[in-house]
Amino acid sequence: MRIALTLTPCASHGLLPINYQYPLSAAIYRIIQRADEKYSAFLHKEGYKLNWKSFKLFSFSDLRMPFRIQGDRLYIHSSPASLIVCFHIEEAAANFIKGLFINQQLNISDKISRAQFSINNVQLLPDLFNSVHHTEPEVVLQPISPLVVGRKNSKGNYDFLNPGDPDFNEWFIHNWIEKYKAINCNDSIDVETIRSCIAVRLLTSGQEIKSRLITIKAFTPQQTQIRGFTKFRIKVKAPKPLLQLAMNSGFGLYNAQGMGCMEVSEMIG
Repeated sequence: MRIALTLTPCASHGLLPINYQYPLSAAIYRIIQRADEKYSAFLHKEGYKLNWKSFKLFSFSDLRMPFRIQGDRLYIHSSPASLIVCFHIEEAAANFIKGLFINQQLNISDKISRAQFSINNVQLLPDLFNSVHHTEPEVVLQPISPLVVGRKNSKGNYDFLNPGDPDFNEWFIHNWIEKYKAINCNDSIDVETIRSCIAVRLLTSGQEIKSRLITIKAFTPQQTQIRGFTKFRIKVKAPKPLLQLAMNSGFGLYNAQGMGCMEVSEMIG
């Protein structure tokens, strides 16, 4: 499920950390925890497990709002903001999750600054694939938050891949299939058969693609930096269940930190 939130700042101006993704993720968890501690704990601590990996299957977009950069802060005015939040859950639970956000406040803060928003409207977005009869739809996607795709290097760290990198498609698809295996509790799924049903093609020239360095857990011992990519379009063809999974949980890595949230810009078939 995907829900669109309309937010109004509670003050005439405020400051957000430029790396607001981790504090925003924490704010969303707090809203869920107040209503459903078990689901919040599952999202935050457990997730769907596959061997030693854990997938939260939750993501959100960048905040869409006017701002001015001030050092490592975003200076915001009283203009409304919007946010897309995504969960991979059963359809029957969609209205329950939607209800958690109605008339709530979203408090986004770190050790330096804080901004508070009222959630004025919550809209459950339609599943675009429900009305598609093709078993393997083809769509054009574009990121509404940075997409992080990584290839493990010899040190066990990620080399972050630009969508134009020759290895991008391989690792983009690899992570996608790992999520699918996790929700099906099955490490023996025929990966090659699934992979053969997925086609990915970059539609944007390399010069147009933008990258962003994002700090996660800033000002803590766990602070780390990741690189995500925006301002590009990709054409994707895949079985409907895989597309629904990725649209509801995010593509690539670090989805629960607001990475890899995509929108359909064109439905080809």
